[in-house]
Amino acid sequence: KGNAAKDPDQWVTGDEQMTAAQRSYLHTLATEANEQIDENMTKAEASKKIEELQEKTGRGKDQQQF
Repeated sequence: KGNAAKDPDQWVTGDEQMTAAQRSYLHTLATEANEQIDENMTKAEASKKIEELQEKTGRGKDQQQF
């Protein structure tokens, strides 16, 4: 109840500059994915890019080996 993650486009602060933590994590993911990141992304853009790169790299997912 009420715990659903809001779409980054709906964030009140979504158009603010991405946080240092987002920038750091994006650099890690981008390095693994051999991609460049835009240093001027907003919080919302960074959140979406993190999700995209997590899909690409397999990071951030519960990966169980059976």
